[in-house]
Amino acid sequence: MKWLLDSIIQMLFTLFLYAIGIIIIGLAIYPGLLLCFHVWASSLGQTMSLRVLLLCFCLTAAYFIYGICLIFILGIVRFIFRLSLKEGEYTMFSWGAIKWALTNSLVLIVSNTFMDFILLTPFVNIFYRLMGAKLGKNVQINSKYCADLSLLEIGDKAVIGGHATVIGHSFERGRLILKKVKIGKKAIIGLNSVILPGAEIGERAIIAAGAVLAKNTVVAPRSVYLGVGSAKQRQENKE
Repeated sequence: MKWLLDSIIQMLFTLFLYAIGIIIIGLAIYPGLLLCFHVWASSLGQTMSLRVLLLCFCLTAAYFIYGICLIFILGIVRFIFRLSLKEGEYTMFSWGAIKWALTNSLVLIVSNTFMDFILLTPFVNIFYRLMGAKLGKNVQINSKYCADLSLLEIGDKAVIGGHATVIGHSFERGRLILKKVKIGKKAIIGLNSVILPGAEIGERAIIAAGAVLAKNTVVAPRSVYLGVGSAKQRQENKE
């Protein structure tokens, strides 16, 4: 019967996440929708064609207003409820695991509804910082597949390439394991590469496109990491 109890708990937690999502998304939508209603009511004396055109502009603006509001609302929620993640091992229904699931669910709201419009802009850096990531100056992020943001440290002028995956968690023997990922200054994370928990990437190092950096792997400064596993790593002077 334990499996049934676990299923019920997971279902209740999922419904709780939906409820949180309704509140947060609703608050983010509100300002833009209010603008649309105001413009529609204010243009009552104009032709229908003009009113519809104005409404189209307002709806488009409302979407971007939603995205920007969403970023700051999620930052406020993370701060109020202290949703920063800490390294360690957690059982499936512990507070640490629940906090991990809640935090990543909040990030997914932005990833699935607005992230494509803020990649490689200052807004993505603002969002990452609000969600607990430690970012240096002029970091360039071109991927929405980064999770566990409060376990992520990125140095000045580092680059995360398109569709790269950076995660700070793994599941092993029924336990959630959280560990930081550290990316050094001016390091480059290539297209479609995968960075797993505990990885440390040195200054000016390059993770090649499509490479998979295994857990707890340390990449030396100014080196190039190719393929899968530390055996494929080679050093190159990048000066």
